Amino acid sequence: MTEVHLSPSGPPETRLDPEPEEARAALADALAQPPERRRDAVAAVCARWPRFLDAWARLGRLARDDVEAYACFRVGYHRGLDRLRQSGWRGTGYVRWAHEPNRGFLRALAGLRDAAAAIGEEDEARRCGDFLRQLDPGWDGRDE
Repeated sequence: MTEVHLSPSGPPETRLDPEPEEARAALADALAQPPERRRDAVAAVCARWPRFLDAWARLGRLARDDVEAYACFRVGYHRGLDRLRQSGWRGTGYVRWAHEPNRGFLRALAGLRDAAAAIGEEDEARRCGDFLRQLDPGWDGRDE
């Protein structure tokens, strides 16, 4: 379990553990596939490592339509909440983009916000946007 880091100037900060090197390498290989094979390659990574948040977020970006994207991002988001809780997060505090293992969760949440808006679920899109700003007030939405 990862420790929750206390900040002298605000709420605690939760840092997820990194994914296994094998999973990260498999995702990098999948993302390097030609466009016509990339989605299936990333889906295979999700199937092998179903708790790999960034794999779900990347699969959401490669989705064939808005509903499929919504589903992938929703899985990444819920798996991310589970991982955050296992890491000591209790519903408040920062989950910052600056800590690379947190990026999969933040990508999934940002994707869920966008996919919710795309299918007309405006209240969910707003809630996800608010949640992103609470988790990392300094994140500007860049995807490095």
